[in-house]
Amino acid sequence: MTTKYTYKNSQTADGKEYKYVEIRGYHVIPIETHYIKPNESIDFMIDKVCELCEDGDYLVIAETPISVSQGRLVDEADYTPSLKAKFLATFWSKYLWGYILGPALGIKERTIKNLRRLPEESKRHKEVILDLYGWKHALKPASEAGVDLSNSPGTYVSLLPENPEKVAKEINSRINEKKSRDVTVLIIDTDATYKRGDRYFTGLPIAIPGIESNKGVFGYTLGQLSENVGSTPLGCSREITVEEGIEIANVAEDYQKSLSTAMATIHSVKEVLNEDNTSEVSVEALDSITHTPAVLIRKTDQKYSF
Repeated sequence: MTTKYTYKNSQTADGKEYKYVEIRGYHVIPIETHYIKPNESIDFMIDKVCELCEDGDYLVIAETPISVSQGRLVDEADYTPSLKAKFLATFWSKYLWGYILGPALGIKERTIKNLRRLPEESKRHKEVILDLYGWKHALKPASEAGVDLSNSPGTYVSLLPENPEKVAKEINSRINEKKSRDVTVLIIDTDATYKRGDRYFTGLPIAIPGIESNKGVFGYTLGQLSENVGSTPLGCSREITVEEGIEIANVAEDYQKSLSTAMATIHSVKEVLNEDNTSEVSVEALDSITHTPAVLIRKTDQKYSF
């Protein structure tokens, strides 16, 4: 069950009003924007951040708005599924993982439900993953290589951002130029990081230092037998411990999940936009709702230990 948070109001030192919620000893301040379009600069979002940020804040940005801004989109309509892709989408993902391996390994009920109703378009999606990332990621039954189907128009999907650590440092530099604030910028993905003993790992192609990345289906499978510690930090503007990165990423993710406009999966896109055919979702439709591509997270007097 998704937690609903109560907004409170406050002001910055120079009188700028803002709303926030309290989550686990942090104030979470949403940065609300329009839909960030392909190749659009995110300077306007940084301006919003500069109006509200204080020294010591974390600026947590979802990976997809960064990817779309970078133009890292692929049109799946350009791909014709091979026999390999058809095998992966039907027998492997829908039936083997949806009815046998998934339940046996105890994966989330929502994931199992989604696997069992994979649409025809999933065959083209598997072809994209095979072509760009290979078998290691294509064998993962869902969320392959962090490729996002849910926040892109039409038949486009977004890849993970290019060099998220560099992007985080550039955004940090721009904030310093505009307002001279010590803000830690963190780019995250909702795909899981797992812990086994003292080892952190993820199936995603990239993560911050300290998290073993690019494990694909092997990381995902082992992860079902390990502890799921939450969202994955992809890049940070400074050196950060894995524990700190995951703690902050999870606070941001808790807030994002509480939003009525959250579009975590292709199925939630249909619900939020009231659109049965996601291949016909337009930029205008995506722009018709308020987006929260980033949040500022500010420590309170309480301390939350992950």
